[in-house]
Amino acid sequence: MELGNALFVEEEIMMDAHGVPCAPVRRVAAMAVLRNALAGRHVEDLTELFEIGADLGEQLAPLALPRLACVPVSYGKGAIVGLNGDMEQGSAVIHPRLGKPMRAAAAGGEAVIPSNVKLGGPGVQIDLPLGHKDNPWSLDHFDTMPLRVGDAPLPDEIVMILAYADGGRPIPRCGKGLAG
Repeated sequence: MELGNALFVEEEIMMDAHGVPCAPVRRVAAMAVLRNALAGRHVEDLTELFEIGADLGEQLAPLALPRLACVPVSYGKGAIVGLNGDMEQGSAVIHPRLGKPMRAAAAGGEAVIPSNVKLGGPGVQIDLPLGHKDNPWSLDHFDTMPLRVGDAPLPDEIVMILAYADGGRPIPRCGKGLAG
């Protein structure tokens, strides 16, 4: 699939919610709006959406990472499905094949990529989860990035999102994580 338009959201956090300065954390999200050819109908074989996720990942991840200016330590992915679609269609775009190009662009990633899919109309917000790319138990890196596209998704569209961060939450105080 050829990428028509992409929207990038860049954020640099330099203090916590109380104004306490912190080491800067940079986050970037890349979003693409695509036509959902399966909208309005139940389809068992979602392979065409798997392919779209892989293709868009290969195009968007290399465009997103230079905006971080360093190696990412966290990542996340998501989809907002227009109201004529269903959540399984959004999942088909982000789950089976998007992870491979995201990991390749990030020079690895042992942990499952946190994700979220929701149905909604134009301008709906999604809270995109982020997690450490190699350590799924790093509580310092459990985070979310609120995102939206003002005029999407229309009923027959899907917004696909991938995101990276160069750090965790500002001034984390919940512990380093326990396996259990």
